[in-house]
Amino acid sequence: MSRHITKTPNSSPRLLASAIGVAISASSVAHMAQAAEETEQKGERNSISLGATSITGQEQDATSYQTENASSQKYTAPLVDTPRSVTVVPAQVLKDTAATSLQDALRTVPGITFGAGEGGNPQGDRPFIRGFDAQGDTYLDGVRDTGGQSREIFDIESIEVSKGPNSSFGGRGSAGGSLNLVSKTPQARDFLNGGFTYGSDQTRRYALDVNRQFLDSAAFRLNLMSHEQNVAGRDAVNYDRWGVAPSLTFGLGTPTRVNFSYYHMESNDLPDSGIPYGYSSAAATAHGHDKPTDGGDSSNFYGLKDRDFRKTRADISTFSIEHDLNDNMTIKNTLRHGSTGQDYVLTQPDDSKLNVNQFGTVWRRANSRVSTTTTTTNQTDLFGSFQALGFKHSYSTGLEFTGEETRVSGYAVSPNGNPVCTVAGGGKGGQCTSLSDPNPNDAWTGSVARNYMGTNTKATSRAAYVFDTIELDPQWLLNVGLRYDTFDTVANTNAATGRTKLKDDSQFFNWQAGLVWKPMENGSIYTSYATSASPAGGLVGEGVDSNAIPTGINTSDMKPEETVNYELGTKWDLFHDRLSLTAAVFRTEKKNARILVNSNTYENAGESRVDGLELSASGKLTEQWQVFAGYSYLKSELVDPGKNGTRQGVVTAGSNKGNEMPNTPKHSFSLWTTYDITSKLTVGGGAFYVDDVYGDPANTVYVPSYTRYDAMASYKLTKNVDLQLNVQNLTDKTYYDKAYGAHFANQAAGRTALLTTSFHF
Repeated sequence: MSRHITKTPNSSPRLLASAIGVAISASSVAHMAQAAEETEQKGERNSISLGATSITGQEQDATSYQTENASSQKYTAPLVDTPRSVTVVPAQVLKDTAATSLQDALRTVPGITFGAGEGGNPQGDRPFIRGFDAQGDTYLDGVRDTGGQSREIFDIESIEVSKGPNSSFGGRGSAGGSLNLVSKTPQARDFLNGGFTYGSDQTRRYALDVNRQFLDSAAFRLNLMSHEQNVAGRDAVNYDRWGVAPSLTFGLGTPTRVNFSYYHMESNDLPDSGIPYGYSSAAATAHGHDKPTDGGDSSNFYGLKDRDFRKTRADISTFSIEHDLNDNMTIKNTLRHGSTGQDYVLTQPDDSKLNVNQFGTVWRRANSRVSTTTTTTNQTDLFGSFQALGFKHSYSTGLEFTGEETRVSGYAVSPNGNPVCTVAGGGKGGQCTSLSDPNPNDAWTGSVARNYMGTNTKATSRAAYVFDTIELDPQWLLNVGLRYDTFDTVANTNAATGRTKLKDDSQFFNWQAGLVWKPMENGSIYTSYATSASPAGGLVGEGVDSNAIPTGINTSDMKPEETVNYELGTKWDLFHDRLSLTAAVFRTEKKNARILVNSNTYENAGESRVDGLELSASGKLTEQWQVFAGYSYLKSELVDPGKNGTRQGVVTAGSNKGNEMPNTPKHSFSLWTTYDITSKLTVGGGAFYVDDVYGDPANTVYVPSYTRYDAMASYKLTKNVDLQLNVQNLTDKTYYDKAYGAHFANQAAGRTALLTTSFHF
């Protein structure tokens, strides 16, 4: 076999794990011996034991599930007075649920699903919020975090989910909402938290979080992580990653704060290729409401150990300086440079030739990608409060300048030609395998060679924005925001047939307005309106772009797609402000989506719509009982999807008009709750329900609804040492958590048990 694979820098997860283990032992053995002899003081549970990740919260009620304020200065009012649906997943929920990835964490937020990737659409996190693709709408500490990634949370304090169009906050995209990941930062105190997790399927995770204050106003913080595991209920699949995140802050507690931080993460996986969709009958020539079929064994893996791999890396450097000009005005400047990349060849179980029906076989289609995304952003914010014309204003205004570049190429895999698989067992040089009994150890007799042809996409964006919460009187607040963006992009493609260059320049305004009535101090009723805009090429080559720069087709224009949201809601803090309750009804409309109107002709004339209801509860019902729950109802419709067509823009038969939007479950529900039986013992559990999810606009393939149950128990051995047991997918339910639109769906992990020993000083 001829095989040439470009290596990414070597990972050293086991070496890092050993280093963490040595640091943990050296730093803590004396303290643990002393702590074991001490009598545990009674009182409120205030330690944060490490789950599968190392989490340290703020001193003030760090164990609470309730969050009063968002981290971003663009939110100019507390969450209870913000006229928008915002859910914050706090550190304690991440810890209690043993979340280790962004997808793990967002399981607790209903109304969010994840889509599958392949080659053209990169592997990694592809969240759908309220039915709209949010693949490019993830932010890190308020700055857009671009590039296809599978995000870790070992250095994340909390995750903020803003629902509804919000381009006024973050710029392009954000049709259904956005995600903001809040990093751990140095604190003005010394602490050391460490933990190791051993679990089923050879799970091994080590985490270290150490903070040292070395001057009166300066501190250093370091987070380390090593993680390796197989996947419950899946043959062959394994994940292996490690990360390091140091940060340094000067000026803590002074008018001028300076922060330096760096984040590095690498992974090396044998990725899961998923399960193919079956057809309605043996005579079917096209899908017609079909779900995945595993040939009778849900652990079947259709990839090839001898060919498949996935390597990723992320490097993010940030420098920020913040200065209080006076008691009511602060200026902050953030400069960030980030680089992310991934390199993979993976198997997509493809049934384009109806092999499953005819021969009980599957084609091992090879998808590949080599991509690097670099981003440099400078963001300047001025925020505070003032009195004018008898009204109090809480404001935030700023400027943003960003340059992005994505280079995408791949591998030439041969043969890879959609064969008729009459023979299983590694037939046609390993291209074919059995549906019911695939062998991942089949020899791959083809070749994998680096293909340096590809596309280089560059984008430059400039923006100015302003937000203001105006206190008309103590019971009435007006919240407004306005943002202006310019977005220029150019894509150069090199192919064997020649070179093409495509470009687009866009300018767009976005705004939001909300009126808040406070009948009581602890509650609000609001109505709001908000917009978003998705310009051509907005994903800069990293994702499925519904408004991509066209290639070889005609368009009447290339305007940004526009989305609007109408929302009516209420928020209340009850039980002495321990528990937050929210409810909202909304309509989200994308009114000028680009659609195919004739062969090779597109126009901005389409429309899709989601009408919905959302409920949530977070906080304490009693001093011992916490809850984090939510329900989402989404009624979606492709009001005008245009004509059906091929990827080349040729009109085909049929119509998707009136169908449900892909990746939009009608009902979803999540409940996570814990109860402190004693000051040492806590038990908890969760239930997560997601309705049927379609993978395609034609509604011909779907993944069935499911309910998953989790359980946990934690026990404080001493003041410094905790144990936590998590059992995820308690009933070993076989279900699918990512739906692809054509050939396959990704199967979720089966029952997984995780035992974490953590300590903190």
